[in-house]
Amino acid sequence: MTQIALITGASRGLGAALAEALAPTHHIVAVARTTGALEDLDDRIKSLGGSATLAPMDITNADAMATLCRGIHDRWGSVALWAHAAVHAPTLAPAVFTDAKDWDRSMATNCTALSVLIPFVAPLLGTEGQALFFDDPRAGEKFFGVYGASKAAQMALVRSWQAETAKTGPRVHVETPAPMPTATRARFFPGEDRSALAQPTAQAARILTDIGVTAPA
Repeated sequence: MTQIALITGASRGLGAALAEALAPTHHIVAVARTTGALEDLDDRIKSLGGSATLAPMDITNADAMATLCRGIHDRWGSVALWAHAAVHAPTLAPAVFTDAKDWDRSMATNCTALSVLIPFVAPLLGTEGQALFFDDPRAGEKFFGVYGASKAAQMALVRSWQAETAKTGPRVHVETPAPMPTATRARFFPGEDRSALAQPTAQAARILTDIGVTAPA
């Protein structure tokens, strides 16, 4: 039976690295807004001998995500692993200059979308599946008010789900990746020396090992 890995935020960075690491053992359902980047990912997955279903959609579109999850159920019945790497990186600014549009978009992507996705994906995971989320503890740092608040809210929801399912499943994991040269980090720290940062491929391999999913070398 084909194991399904659902990757939300799969087009680049850690999401793409996880998709590639899992491709030899899982069929990848790759969700992201950028069609071109998903197509590039699909080419890389095929070069590894894997296969993917591309879902170019916005995770804040509840109707689209409901249709996707129903399609996964009808075609495969279940999901072995859901990795949620989608994130919105707002412009850094002092709290007194909080932009309403940045606030709304950050909360919609980083928090509200997850409150919709968890009820959609949980039935696909059942009791044996695994869900994987990524913390970025910026709450309280200077200029990170909007991003930090949205990530803190996301983590509060995830950790509640983690506690609620500890005895019943699915297994819910929270990992904190090392700093990586991603587009999100470049938005926050333009001009930094990226050569010292961890590579997404190495972080993906470490994280999968941590949660007991060992991808082929």
